[in-house]
Amino acid sequence: MRLIALLAVLAGLAASPPPGYRILVASESGDIVTELTWDGTSLAVAKVVPVGIMPADIDGPHNVTVAPDGSAWYVTIAHGTPYGSLWKMSAGSDTLLGRAQVEMFPTTIALTPDGALAFVANSDFHGDHPRMNLVTIVQTATMTPLTNLPACDMPHGVKANHAGTLVYVSCMNSDEILEIDRQSFRIRRRHKTGSGVSPTMMPMHATSSGPPQHDCMPTFVSVSPDDRRLYVACNHGNTLQVLDAASLELLQEIPVGAGAYNVEPSADGRWVIVTNKKAQSVSLVDAQSLTEVAKIQTSKPLPHGVAYSPDGRWAFISQESVGIDPGAVDVIDLTTRARVATIPIPRQPTGITILRTP
Repeated sequence: MRLIALLAVLAGLAASPPPGYRILVASESGDIVTELTWDGTSLAVAKVVPVGIMPADIDGPHNVTVAPDGSAWYVTIAHGTPYGSLWKMSAGSDTLLGRAQVEMFPTTIALTPDGALAFVANSDFHGDHPRMNLVTIVQTATMTPLTNLPACDMPHGVKANHAGTLVYVSCMNSDEILEIDRQSFRIRRRHKTGSGVSPTMMPMHATSSGPPQHDCMPTFVSVSPDDRRLYVACNHGNTLQVLDAASLELLQEIPVGAGAYNVEPSADGRWVIVTNKKAQSVSLVDAQSLTEVAKIQTSKPLPHGVAYSPDGRWAFISQESVGIDPGAVDVIDLTTRARVATIPIPRQPTGITILRTP
């Protein structure tokens, strides 16, 4: 009997997904955040967390990220009365810890490495353009907005460097990258990423390197693990731009897929993944040679976000819904450079991140 009981316990342990992390996915058209587990073979839904404050309307959770110490996760809520908001949720209970009002249609969130500040890009997709949109800076301990920084026309991607000194913003309509000083909350430099420009945007502290002679329309910007490079996804240019972080000069422009959208380097600095939103694929770029080494087809037409497993073995790709057809999360094995699993996710999955668990 004891042997049978022991075997049953061992079988139960083998069938359970190993602890370590969960994948959080925000669904913009359903006001939910789905928590997934991955056991190396298949994805499973662990929990679905409702978010939003207007039962009769869609609030639009867009992006999700996790506090550096793992104690909380944050989600942007795009719609409000009239402004959007940033929510802070407990990582243990998935309950609301605090909420900060931001501005029109907040998209992405950048947390400083100490977790003290959140920089939120307000894209204002549905407002009149060209216009000067804002980046909201929030003190996360009390969820208090500190300032709304006039930034550019349609800021979309935002990322802090690993030193915690600078924050970068990709501006879609004004075709530029901004560099914000974390201490002063001032824009230090602007760098043109393409020939597109909003009539209301005037150069300020512009860098000397000239932009490529085509539109870029940068949707996302990311920072290499050593803070020496910036990676910029050009949605109109269908390229990945690699910038020198010290000078903001263009080092290389790499053709990827149509509609390059999100970009994320791996923590070990080996890979950069670009989601190609108009090509149903992701581009796997070697960060040393700066060449595309694989183009991997996704299970759904509109790949959106990228998250890596803590061990660097897997990449998780969120994909948006099309009509009644659900979106999905795909798993890519970075050793074989192949898609190995997928799970349907309803209601327009967009933002994706990793939450480490005990």
